[in-house]
Amino acid sequence: MKFTDGYWLMRPGVTARYATEVADVRTGEDRMTLYAPVRHVRGRGDTLNSPLLTVECWSPAEGVIGVRATHHAGSVRRGPEFALPGAEAGSGKVRRDGDVVELASGELTLRVDTSEPWQLEFTAGGRVLTTVGERGTGFVTDADGRHHMLGQLALGVGELVYGLGERFTPFVRNGQVVDIWQADGGTSSEQAYKNVPFHLTNRGYGVFVNHPGKVSYEIGSEVVGQVQFSVEDQSLEYFVVHGPTPKQVLKRYTALTGRPALPPAWALGLWLTTSFTTDYDEATVNRFVGGMAERGIPLSVFHLDCFWMREYQWCDFVWDPDTFPDPTGMLARLKEQGLRISAWINPYIAQKSALFDEGVREGHLVRRPDGTVWQWDLWQPGMALVDFTNPAARTWYTDKLRALLDIGVDCFKTDFGERIPTDVVWHDGSDPERMHNHYTQLYNRTVFELLREVRGEGEALLFARSATAGGQQYPVHWGGDCESHFNAMAESLRGGLSLGLSGFGFWSHDIGGFEGTPTPAVFKRWTQFGLLSSHSRLHGSKSYRVPWEFGAEAVEVTREFTLLKHRLAPYLQRAAQQAHASGLPVMRAMVLEFPDDPAAAALDRQYLLGDDLLVAPVFTEDGTVEYYVPEGAWTNFLTGAQVTGPRWVREQHGFHTLPLLARPDSVVPLGADDQRPVSAWAEGVELRVHAFADGAERTVVIPRSDGPGETARFHVRRTGDRLTVATSSPHPWQLRIGGPDGALHVSRAGTPEAELPYPA
Repeated sequence: MKFTDGYWLMRPGVTARYATEVADVRTGEDRMTLYAPVRHVRGRGDTLNSPLLTVECWSPAEGVIGVRATHHAGSVRRGPEFALPGAEAGSGKVRRDGDVVELASGELTLRVDTSEPWQLEFTAGGRVLTTVGERGTGFVTDADGRHHMLGQLALGVGELVYGLGERFTPFVRNGQVVDIWQADGGTSSEQAYKNVPFHLTNRGYGVFVNHPGKVSYEIGSEVVGQVQFSVEDQSLEYFVVHGPTPKQVLKRYTALTGRPALPPAWALGLWLTTSFTTDYDEATVNRFVGGMAERGIPLSVFHLDCFWMREYQWCDFVWDPDTFPDPTGMLARLKEQGLRISAWINPYIAQKSALFDEGVREGHLVRRPDGTVWQWDLWQPGMALVDFTNPAARTWYTDKLRALLDIGVDCFKTDFGERIPTDVVWHDGSDPERMHNHYTQLYNRTVFELLREVRGEGEALLFARSATAGGQQYPVHWGGDCESHFNAMAESLRGGLSLGLSGFGFWSHDIGGFEGTPTPAVFKRWTQFGLLSSHSRLHGSKSYRVPWEFGAEAVEVTREFTLLKHRLAPYLQRAAQQAHASGLPVMRAMVLEFPDDPAAAALDRQYLLGDDLLVAPVFTEDGTVEYYVPEGAWTNFLTGAQVTGPRWVREQHGFHTLPLLARPDSVVPLGADDQRPVSAWAEGVELRVHAFADGAERTVVIPRSDGPGETARFHVRRTGDRLTVATSSPHPWQLRIGGPDGALHVSRAGTPEAELPYPA
């Protein structure tokens, strides 16, 4: 929200008060409190009839410093609040030297000179990261009398801002106005399904605004050298998170707000859906599943979208008897074919649903201040919302889902959760404005915890659309409703990369696009992209997404990239373990992997898949693609061709290839079984070695498929023209040098070490 009229004036009706200096400071061992008047105090008379801001500073975790600025502290503070599972008391240390007081946490230090005009200076490694200056801490009253707290942090020359959730606007946030406010706006507007009040910059730090309601950002858009954030409240709390690398920032941020659960490995395979408003029944499902099998395209998950239930009755969790007269038998028959089952749900109860009267009677639905149930006709006629702040309502809702799990459903697509009204009363007394964004957290957590309870640790999985800070704990999330053209494909990728820089480890999207029907070219290119994403689902709105609808070549492309993803499963599962353990996303923006390469700073049409594979999807009808290659010799994983960077490359690719490049000095493990995502990965694993320099060495972990941990480990080292491989694996393994046609070495079972020639 903008408060000023240019640099000198305020907007009509707006008054602002800013901290000007430190009148007093109180220190403890691990925290300090600054008392800041909003005018210079020259004598006792200046202490009267004027506000005094209270600014508390502490550290909730190593390398993180919190700041809470408060105007009036007596206001009632209603929930909800973001959970901070990684917060630890006593993480900071205060020291004072004359007029200078400092709070240190790890390498991060907050420095305040109480003899100078107001300034908070955040430093690390002898370098200033950012500062809070003369207009950086204060409150504003607008023309309607609303009270806003604001903060401003300085941007350095060349400093770039990323994150703030899954946003489809330009990847670099500088110059943008962003409101953290959940909305169902598709992928082609400034609205977002997943709003996260956390950003990071290319200067070695991030900032998390600890406010679950609306946070309004001006990112170099009101004051061009500042990131400003404001909330309608009497208090504003934020955390500065030190890196120094973007990866370390994400590790610290996700340690504080929660790390992603590890999804089951079976979810890495291809998902196929009925689509949304298409005609379907059990015969359609069988035709789809059988058609994929006949064409040699292995399926892992079948998803049943909304109309598995009767129209006008979402959600009552009752199968439509006209289309699915024997759901228990149908699911059993699908599972006999090795499929997992996903079912669509949402948190709304339509008036025609039998659950509506039950929910009203039991008090499980959100109400208006006058006691009536909140309802509207958008989406479902007369629909109401489940009140997830009510423990009894959560139990009531999950009991309905248990019946579906009992007959074979494995996971749920938790759709919606964004358009949450503010003219309501919540069971636990939560502030409606703060609950608008936070509702999705309660919804997804409720469903995820049920799945974890029933299916067991490591088997819980959602396909969720909405989220906020901390929502990364309940994967997987998908990109929402996009159109079916190349621009929408690029929008989706931007959103996914932005979400990854906001602490989310796993992300998917609708292959082919959701609205409309893609051309065969769009479908084939989106299929490549989708099967080189962490999770892969074919889904549409009014048209099917089975590949034969788009021609014989679309079938071939779908088959080839599904089989490739299955072979990459041990590599992808290792990346998933990294996301679970450290918060690093499986799909990584180039700036995350190459923060010191200026050319990587704004790249949003390519990404790293895990540690070692660069993916540049093709967004053109004729197959032309432009992408950037960082320093070193990169090897096309599909063709074996090498590209040496740093430089930009322009190529043209047919539908069976794209720029999929292996990093220099990388060793990528490939499973032997291409028919399923979960197999005995260590047995017959192929180690693909790429552009190994003399003296290079890498350790390759073959992960477990049923949770954290490993089943085998290989150490590869090059010395001159020799390549040495050491392992404790009892299984046979293979090693290939270069691309798919490179020299192949096959070991016997139990070979602990092998020495091979490495070609010049």
